[in-house]
Amino acid sequence: MRFETLAIHAGAEADTESGAVAPPLHMSTTFQHGPAGERRAGYEYQREANPTQDRLETCLAALEGGERALVYASGMAAMQGYLECLANGSHVLIPTDCYTGLRTLFHEFLPHRGITATAVDMSDLLEVRAALRPETALIWAETPSNPLLAVADIAALAETAHAHGALLVCDNTFATPALQQPLALGADAVMHSTTKYFGGHSDVMGGALVFAQADSVYEQAAHRRHITGSIASPFNSWLILRGARSLPARMAWHCRNAQLIAEFLSSHPAIESVNYPGLPTHPGHAIARKQMRDFGGMLSIQFIGGREAALRFASRVKVFTNATSLGGVESLIEHRASTEGANPVSPQNLIRMSVGLEHPDDLIDDLKQALL
Repeated sequence: MRFETLAIHAGAEADTESGAVAPPLHMSTTFQHGPAGERRAGYEYQREANPTQDRLETCLAALEGGERALVYASGMAAMQGYLECLANGSHVLIPTDCYTGLRTLFHEFLPHRGITATAVDMSDLLEVRAALRPETALIWAETPSNPLLAVADIAALAETAHAHGALLVCDNTFATPALQQPLALGADAVMHSTTKYFGGHSDVMGGALVFAQADSVYEQAAHRRHITGSIASPFNSWLILRGARSLPARMAWHCRNAQLIAEFLSSHPAIESVNYPGLPTHPGHAIARKQMRDFGGMLSIQFIGGREAALRFASRVKVFTNATSLGGVESLIEHRASTEGANPVSPQNLIRMSVGLEHPDDLIDDLKQALL
């Protein structure tokens, strides 16, 4: 079954009781069982499992080509849910350019278990291999990366990790399975902030892990989620499942708009660089063409005039909205360094863009006036 068809039909069997075509929303926190705890319909308590969540997990596993999926209350909960399964004293390789929340986990929360991280340029395999240690248990990749849109070779990272006896997890939030399927390239698991493109409308929060196999890490993560309670609510699961149905169509429009905007900005005299893998000048363009179906709706730009020029531009946009997050129908921009807390790592001259579904001419007209 082709991806566009799968997105609509995975986890979407008609309701057995009513025949409803649209998936029902089951809000119950508890489920009837027999006097000795016999589960009459397979469920006991919402924190462990519930029918709406099961539908979403079936859908996500199918779209990523995995055996099992777990959904969470947020992308950060999904990250933590996987990393907490590592043995004490494990070492992890993470990208130098990555979501700031991942970096914070390793700075503030995981060291008490002796879990350490080394940041490496994931596009440089020699650097990756040189950073491996005997205790390296995991390579955590993010491609394209946030916010510099760096591209890593997933298949090569998988080969490197497995040769060392380590696992590879790929944050696929920016690309989504509509554009890239890391499990097919050798990754062991995929992480998503489903808040973003899966939700697609800036009105729901969630996260997910999709596993190539229902292995011991999956079992640990599922048990940990059950006990610690980082489960997604049924209503959020229902909204994300609904968003998944239109994901292929939305991603095509996001990609089209982002490509046009990247091409426009790449020739503007105020711009130092445009970070978008769809441009032939991007250092990861060839790898992106090999492992992605299209280049995504995210890009970032860096201004010749530094922080002041970036903030002046951000203050002048009218169709774009200054806001964090990404993947919604509306176009957002963000001076990333200003939102990274006390120790920002993003370049001060960088603006991150989440290109939405507006008409591209209106978006480009807005950029033109903001750049005057």
